[in-house]
Amino acid sequence: MSSLSYSIADSATMLRRNLLHQLRYPSITVLLIGMPLMFLLLFVYVFGGTLGAGLGGASGGRAEYVNYVVPGILMMAIASAAQGTAIGVAMDMTEGIIARFRTMAISRASVLTGHVLGTLIQTMLSLAVITGIALLIGFRPTATPIEWLALVGVFAMISLALTWLCVALGLIAKTVESSSNLPMPLVLLPFLGSGFVPTDSLPVGIRWFAEYQPFTPIIETLRGLLLGTPIGDSGLLAVLWCAALTVLGYLLARARYNRDPSR
Repeated sequence: MSSLSYSIADSATMLRRNLLHQLRYPSITVLLIGMPLMFLLLFVYVFGGTLGAGLGGASGGRAEYVNYVVPGILMMAIASAAQGTAIGVAMDMTEGIIARFRTMAISRASVLTGHVLGTLIQTMLSLAVITGIALLIGFRPTATPIEWLALVGVFAMISLALTWLCVALGLIAKTVESSSNLPMPLVLLPFLGSGFVPTDSLPVGIRWFAEYQPFTPIIETLRGLLLGTPIGDSGLLAVLWCAALTVLGYLLARARYNRDPSR
């Protein structure tokens, strides 16, 4: 077998390990789904009437707002799943399993690749559940089959970017507790973008940040694919931001993983 074949086989083994962890500890997956769902229900049923009326649509109110807020909730769900990856990587580091893997005849890249692929699968399942519940409470997307396929691709692209970044944060963290705190801004960024209210309704300073932070064009791309709103240059910006975050996260993760194992 070639080195590439060994690397693929080892990555498949590490993926199976991470999927088994998810099956044995389903409470983690429930928590990752539960927090975005809690915000979805909170904003739709508590704030949706008022916020929806401010959108200026034909229907207004809660029915208008549920369509607006779902892309931001989906973005939050992706960030929450990536945050779970940081915790899993930190646990492996602090419990010594990665140090043991370093002494074994396995591909070094496979350990981190297994975490990333496992999170990608977990994220897709979480998004399917959240989208299904959103449909039950009134979400009405207008996406065509081709747009749904494009949406899956965008989801995968975002998940890979944030997951690699959180893998790096998990390797940098000194403790499991700190590994859960480092990625927290990623979960909160949709609030400081166009996830819950239009950016033009924000104060000047916050509006400037919201318009230029990476999550806003990503959310607008999701909203355009789901609801047919104009995407403009948001699609290109989303791809560029995801590519930049993926490269940054991968390089940081590789550099930290290849360092001396003493922390």
